[in-house]
Amino acid sequence: MSVDSTLTFDFEAGEILNIDKPAGITSFGVVHRIRKWTHCKKVGHGGTLDPMATGVLLIFTGKATKQVPQFMDLSKVYEGTIELGKTTDTDDVEGQLIETRPVPEYDENRLRSVLESFLGEIEQVPPMFSALKKDGQRLYKLARKGQVVHREPRKVTVHSIELLSCQWPSFRVRIACSKGTYIRAIARDIGHLVGTGGILTALQRTQVGPYHVDEAYSLEAFEQMMKHT
Repeated sequence: MSVDSTLTFDFEAGEILNIDKPAGITSFGVVHRIRKWTHCKKVGHGGTLDPMATGVLLIFTGKATKQVPQFMDLSKVYEGTIELGKTTDTDDVEGQLIETRPVPEYDENRLRSVLESFLGEIEQVPPMFSALKKDGQRLYKLARKGQVVHREPRKVTVHSIELLSCQWPSFRVRIACSKGTYIRAIARDIGHLVGTGGILTALQRTQVGPYHVDEAYSLEAFEQMMKHT
């Protein structure tokens, strides 16, 4: 979204900002910048995006932070690229490579059948590299120590999954899903079903409830807007 210097904000009273998170920064890193630019002490976000991911990150300021829990329940839409033939410890391209396997020739019908098997309510094992806790410790902290612990499957819902394009052995999908769904885990599980392994190589969250990435502020645009207000 372009800069609009005519807009006025009351960050202490509470604002909900639709920010297009760039790759290479944590969700907390975005919160830190917004806090600095708005001079608002109370700033939070409504759902973590991995550092490699881009797209809609809802930022809440001031009294609006009380609304975070209800926004966490909103459905989300992602567009991601999955590459078959590889397995990593993080289930994405940023992790350590564990294994490579040959990938069979492209079969669109089989791929679509595999994708459709994820529709509806499914049980998903969260990645080890995640912020979930096991016995009071963050899983990613255990994973960094080389520990792999049992994770109970969690029920999540995939409302739709669509094949957008294919450059075999990579392909792009659009997934609409409930809160708590890990797209990295879907990439991993697709790879498991195909028998080759699979990782996520790119991810964009295009929508959270009614908030769309096309209407989001880039960090640069928001910083410039703050300088002109």
